[in-house]
Amino acid sequence: MEKPLLVRLVRADEVVRWDELMAAHHYLGMRRLVGESLRYVAEEGGEWRALVGWGSAAFKCAPRDRWIGWTREQQWRRLRFVANNLRFLVLPEARRPNLASRVLGANLRRLSRDWQAVFGHPVLLAETFVGPRFTGGCYRAAGWQELGRTRGYRRNGGRYYFHGKPKGVWVRLLHRRGREWLAAPFDAPSLYAGEPPMIDLNRFIEAAGDLMALLEALPDPRKRRGIRHRQAVVLVVAICACLSGARSFLAIGEWAAALPQEALKRLGCRWHPIRRCYIPPSEPTLRRTLQAVDPALIDRELGGWLGSLAPGSAVAVDGKTLRGAVGQDGSRVKLLSTLVHKEGVVIGQRAVDPAHNEITEFMPLLAPLDLAGKVVTADAMHTQREHARFLVEEKRADYLFTVKENQPTLLDDLKAVDQDSFSPSCRRH
Repeated sequence: MEKPLLVRLVRADEVVRWDELMAAHHYLGMRRLVGESLRYVAEEGGEWRALVGWGSAAFKCAPRDRWIGWTREQQWRRLRFVANNLRFLVLPEARRPNLASRVLGANLRRLSRDWQAVFGHPVLLAETFVGPRFTGGCYRAAGWQELGRTRGYRRNGGRYYFHGKPKGVWVRLLHRRGREWLAAPFDAPSLYAGEPPMIDLNRFIEAAGDLMALLEALPDPRKRRGIRHRQAVVLVVAICACLSGARSFLAIGEWAAALPQEALKRLGCRWHPIRRCYIPPSEPTLRRTLQAVDPALIDRELGGWLGSLAPGSAVAVDGKTLRGAVGQDGSRVKLLSTLVHKEGVVIGQRAVDPAHNEITEFMPLLAPLDLAGKVVTADAMHTQREHARFLVEEKRADYLFTVKENQPTLLDDLKAVDQDSFSPSCRRH
C-alpha cells in the first residue's frame, strides 16, 4: 500500500542535511538560495523522498515578461510576487513514475500561504528554468506552461555573462487572477500585507468613465490663471487615494506622488512635455482644490453615481458620530448616511446640526435619491408618521422601521396583533 505523501517546510535543524543532500545529488550542486527563499522536503512515512528549493524570481526573463505583459516599472514593484523554483531533487532511492509531479503539485498548493506567513506577502506566479538535458515532463504533468527559451545568459554581481546553454522557461499561476494583478496599474487589495484598500482600484478606474464626465461638468471655483491640473483629475485622484486608505491631505499627496506612470496616465494626469512624464497634482494643489469645491455638491453627485453602480433593492438610513472629528464650535461631528444593503456603498450623507437630532435630516437626505420600488430601513428614531408618508407618497418606496419603547402606543398595538395577521414570510417559526 502506497504511503501518504507529505510536503512540508524544512525545520531549522534540518537545513544542513537538506543542503548536503542537494549538493551531493543535484547536477548543479548547492551553493545558496537567492533572496527570499524556502526549503521543502517531501516525506513518505517519515522518510525523505524529494527536496524542493525556492528563491527570488529572475530579475529579467523576456519570455516571462512578455507573457505577463507588465512594464519595467510594474516589474520592479511586483517581482517579489514571483517565486523561482531554484532546485528540485527526487532522491535516487525514491525515484518512480509520477512522484515528481505529485511533489510539485502538493508544494504549489501551500507555497503562497507559506510565503505570506514567512515574508508577509503572497506569491502569484511560480517560475523555473529547465536545462537542455531535461524535457520538463514533471512540470508539464503538474500544470506548468512552457513559454520559450532564455538567450543563454546568467546574471552574477549585477552583470550578465553568456554561457551558451539556453534553458526552457516554465511558469505556473498560483492564483487565477495572478497574471492580471501582476500587470495591473494599481496593486490588488489581496497583495497588501496590512490593512487592504477599501476596493480594487483597477476595477474602479475601469468603471470611472461616467464619473470623470460627471466631475468635468462640475463648476470650477479656481481662478483660471496658473491652473495646471484639471479639477476633475484632482478630484478623482483624491477619491482614489481615500478609497486606498488615505485620511489626510498629506496622505493623499503622498499617495499621488507614489503612483506609477501607467496609473497617472489612466487617471488623466498632466503630461509634462519637458520631463516627458505624467505629473500628479501636488499636496498643496490637492488641498486648495478640495477646500474650494462645494462638498455638498460633490457628495450629492458621487452618491448618485455610486447608487447607479450598486443599485440594490434596499437602502439603510443610519447615523454615526465621527471619531476624532469636531466642528468649529467644538462639538463632535455626526453624519446621517444612506447606504445600499449588502454592498455597503454610501450613496448620500448629511451633517446633523448639533442643536437638533437625526430626525430633521431624514427627508432632506433622501429627497434627491431615486427610491422608487425600494425598501428603506431605519432604526426606531425614524419611526415617524411624516417619514412613512414621505417615503410612500413622495418617493414611491416601501419602508421597514423598528418600533421600540419610544413609541409605546404603537408598540402595544403591535404586540396585540395576532401572528396569523402577518404574511407567512413575516412570521416567526
